[in-house]
Amino acid sequence: MAPRLFVALVDEQQEYNQMQAAAARQAATREGLALDVVFAENNVHVQIHQLFEQIHVPEGERTAAIILHSVAGEGLGRVARNAVRAGIGWVVLNRRVEYIAELRREAPNLPVAAVSPDQIECGRIQGRQARALAPHGGLLLCVRGPADVSSAEDRLLGAREMLGEASYDWKVLSGDWTEASAFRSVAGWLRLKTSAARKPALIIGQNDAMAVGARRAVLEHDASWRDVTAIGCDGLPQEGQRLVAAGELAATVVMPASAGDAIDLVARWLRDRTALPPEVVLPPRSFPEEGRLSPS
Repeated sequence: MAPRLFVALVDEQQEYNQMQAAAARQAATREGLALDVVFAENNVHVQIHQLFEQIHVPEGERTAAIILHSVAGEGLGRVARNAVRAGIGWVVLNRRVEYIAELRREAPNLPVAAVSPDQIECGRIQGRQARALAPHGGLLLCVRGPADVSSAEDRLLGAREMLGEASYDWKVLSGDWTEASAFRSVAGWLRLKTSAARKPALIIGQNDAMAVGARRAVLEHDASWRDVTAIGCDGLPQEGQRLVAAGELAATVVMPASAGDAIDLVARWLRDRTALPPEVVLPPRSFPEEGRLSPS
């Protein structure tokens, strides 16, 4: 019987999560592995329940490894410890978590690692895009992901690193990676008397859906602000890249799907028990290419 892996993702409605699932299934087919993929409906309690169901199955029926894109920013360390103590490998996707080193010491004979796009470089790309699109400075309206999620923190860090503080005035709001959350956050901010007349030079969404929601809120607030453009992230062909081609976004960052690489790593471990690297970092890229960006 083929070894079985278990992939736990965040939300089936998110385009990036759909890409992760497709990449995982393609890799599992290529490697000859059985695979279960579940989505947590963007709910940490649902995800914890899904994971403990896997951990508590009879020993001979357990998955070889859990590959997790966690809803919670800290990456569910308590659940991870339970998994490795049950003899199950643990690979974290798209999160920077401190407990990976501890798990590797505790379970050196299991596949334990983190696989992620380079989140700081993603932010740097957005910073360079912003400089090209708003070279004279001004207000950058940034909608980041949840405050406890390392990818959101790292993307903001990279963007600030590229742009500095001298020429740009930052307003950073939070969303939950959905278009609706960004719309609510920006619309609420614009209703404040201190914000109503502050026209952004550029909108930075930490994913494409939030970039669209933020720009929609800006245009509903003041239709004359139609020249305010937005940049996003994820860059899926039928989502972010399509929005750029349609002129709804000025640019996006194409994020590689980490789930397929994680499956390949675990498959290698299953074949020859080669120790996994503690971290695998995948390069993002700008769409369109950075040299093709200029103010509209």
